[in-house]
This record gives sequence, structure tokens and C-alpha cells, in this order.
Amino acid sequence: MARRTHHMTPPAVDGSRPGLFWPVAIDPDGITGPTRAQARGRHWVREAHGLYLPTGLEPRLRVDQRIVTAAAVMPQGGAITGWAALRWGGARHLDGHRRGSVLSVTIAVPPSTRDRRPGIDLTSEAGLRSRLIEVDGLTLTSYEAATAFEVRHAASLQEAVAMIDRACAADLVSLDELRAHRRESSGTRWVRRLDAAIELADENVWSPMESVMRLCWRDLGVTDVVCNRPVFGLDGSFLGTPDLLDVETGLVGEYDGSLHLAGHQRAKDIRREGAFRRVGLEYVEMVAADQRDMTDFARRTLDARARTGTSPRGWTLVPPPGWVETHTVDLRRALSTGQRARFLRWQAS
Repeated sequence: MARRTHHMTPPAVDGSRPGLFWPVAIDPDGITGPTRAQARGRHWVREAHGLYLPTGLEPRLRVDQRIVTAAAVMPQGGAITGWAALRWGGARHLDGHRRGSVLSVTIAVPPSTRDRRPGIDLTSEAGLRSRLIEVDGLTLTSYEAATAFEVRHAASLQEAVAMIDRACAADLVSLDELRAHRRESSGTRWVRRLDAAIELADENVWSPMESVMRLCWRDLGVTDVVCNRPVFGLDGSFLGTPDLLDVETGLVGEYDGSLHLAGHQRAKDIRREGAFRRVGLEYVEMVAADQRDMTDFARRTLDARARTGTSPRGWTLVPPPGWVETHTVDLRRALSTGQRARFLRWQAS
């Protein structure tokens, strides 16, 4: 019999996911899991569903570990879907919470499954399991299905659009791929919501507040908007990459979070604003306080837009020869590994 030890280590989920482990059940012999006495000690912590993990796991991995724990007790034929599948695939700004509440991990299962567990939602909605993928040790529904699931269960159209923005930003889906998925799902009741969200989404959103700001502009009738597109002078010089740009009028929209208040970043922002204004672009900023009430930001937007057109247009979105464009999912997927590391640092920030 193997010697019992406090230091039995559960199996790792995948080599590319260091620090994540499959939770284990109590083992009287202490070989495949802790003994009951060990489980009561300081080396182990009880997870959901009567399983255990070693103590000291990194706090930043708690959400991912929760997804793994749900996968460990997943019913036969199940697959992780929704926000958890998108996060596991690399989508940012999905922390397992929504409006202060912890989100359950949703598992797509065959219709006859009835095994309910705390912290896990089961769904047998049509089409979710039509194509499954294996990603770093976990079985997921397709990213298109996971995104569409979140769209139809979103509390608002704005929330649905933001979810598509995040999935596209991680290159998990493109808008064309979502449209194809929608065509395969014709006849269901929620396709109108998906259609509307796709038309409002953008493939190049770098932060959640850009989604909020863009949809606010749309409510004001500002619809010819691009996100994070490099702006150049007429001589081909690079001027900067604004969060939003109203192509029709030359209105730039920027979200200034806490990062932008630091001295070095603030100085950089001011220099860029000056460069934009010199070529005829107008400026409006959103700050964190605007999230509680968008009225004043809307007023500032309309005021700034009314000031556009007073200077000659000295800017363009047409890049100079040799410039590598990255504003669509297809363009980013075509990049080499070296190009991704160089040009897509925002994806990992």
C-alpha cells in the first residue's frame, strides 16, 4: 500500500493551464485523493460537490478552477457552454459575475439529464451540442453556440451586444460565423435578438466601456462608428488609435478609466489629443461617473459633434503601404505568431 501523505497532488487539467487541477474525492488509502483525516487538515479545501483541492491555489485562477470543478462532475455527454466556455477559450472581461451576483457554470446536456448540482445550470436547448470542441482538457460547445446562448439569455440587448464584442475580440467567433450559426438555427424564437445583436456588434472592441459608449452614440443617431482603428495624417504618419471614431464627422470618443489618470499615461493622452485636433478631429471623453447616468455624456457628445467640420479634414483611415491591419477577426487570425505578439498586445492586457 502506498504511504499516505499530505502532499498528494491532484492531476493537472492541462499543461497549458498551470495551477489548475481536477478536484478529487476522498480516498481511504490517500492515493487518488486525501484521506478523511487529511481532508480535515490545513492542506486541503473542500470544493463544491464533495470534492477537494489542495490549499494555496492562486486567487487569480479561482474562476477558471470553478469551471474545471463543474467539468469534473459534468454529466455524460455534457459540454461547458455560455460565458464559461468563452472565458476558457480566452475571452476577456468575463469574471463569472454579473451585476454583483455569481454566475453559474452552464452545461449543455442531453434532454434526459436531471442531475442538478449547486453552482451549475443544465440546459438541453436545441443546437448547443451539435458541434463540440476539446480545449485544454475541457469539452465545450462551439464558440458560436456559447455566444448565441449568452445572447438569448442576456438581460438586455446592450448586454447581448457586449457579449458578442468580447467573443469577437478574442477571435473565438466572427460576425459572419455567428450569422451562419443563426441561419442554422432558423425557426427558433430568439433569432431576432441574435440578428439585432450581430448588427450592433463590432469585431475590434478592446474594453467593455467601448461597447457601452458605442451604443450610447447609436441611440443619439451616431452610427458610422469604428472601434480602435488607426488614424493617419494625409502624409501617412500614424497619429493614434482612438477608442471610437465617428467616420462621418470626425468625432473621437475616448473612455478615461483610472489608468488614464496616471502621470505618464495622462501626458501621452494629451499629446495624442493635440495631434488629433491639429488634423480636424473633435474630442469627447467618457469617465467612470458617466456609467451611473449617461445624460451628461450624451449632451457632451452632441455638443462636440456640433463643433466638427470647422477645420479642414487632414486625416484618413487608409494606412500607408506595409501597415498591418488587425481590425477584423479574419485579419487577426491570418497573422503569424510573431505578428500576434507584436500587434495584439491589447488582447492579453
